[in-house]
Amino acid sequence: MSAEGGSLPEFDHSGTAALGRSDGAAFERSGAASRCGPELVAPEGVEAQTCVMTREGEIWARVYYRNATGEELRSVITLMGPGGRTVELQCAPIAHDEPGTCETPRVPSSGRPPGSATAVAEFVGAGPVEEAPLLLRAGSERAPGAGG
Repeated sequence: MSAEGGSLPEFDHSGTAALGRSDGAAFERSGAASRCGPELVAPEGVEAQTCVMTREGEIWARVYYRNATGEELRSVITLMGPGGRTVELQCAPIAHDEPGTCETPRVPSSGRPPGSATAVAEFVGAGPVEEAPLLLRAGSERAPGAGG
């Protein structure tokens, strides 16, 4: 697995690409705030960036990805909140070199600061689940000063 920078935001055709800010956070055109981890690229050809999204008392996880492996992959995106709360969603990134997104359902943030949540997306190859190789794990960043 390699931690090289990718170029996912420049290819986001959804109209909701994050607009960068100097404090490490970003705001989408839709008004949601995001806290994203680094863009990662695996040698096998999958790249991803995982974000925690917040807007108006809701929180969710989103992964921006590109699957240039030539194979259909399996992916799981998990939002982990305080107190052990988790939301998980399985995605199926199809094999093409176009960018895509996958996101968990939105859940109430329960008045907790958004910095207390993190997200992780894992991409695995084809084959039986117990034998499928992990190709890439991409996580969000914690907010500065957020406790564990």
